[in-house]
Amino acid sequence: MGPELPTVRVSLWRADAVVLFDWLMSVDLDAVPISHPAEKQALADLLSRLEQDTDVIGATQGEIDAAREEVARDMGW
Repeated sequence: MGPELPTVRVSLWRADAVVLFDWLMSVDLDAVPISHPAEKQALADLLSRLEQDTDVIGATQGEIDAAREEVARDMGW
């Protein structure tokens, strides 16, 4: 992504970022149902941003498990 492209800032709860990162690292993006190739690319880009711009890459299994519990708490669905 070049500096000339428009960007947005998104604030995520760290637990959400940990869960998303762990899922993106483990999922086969070729198996994720998509309706357009750009969706797959956007998920790959999100993974790259989480790797480069956060500290979630160093999350331990205990932190991942705790993050899953926090995110799943009171989901109601």
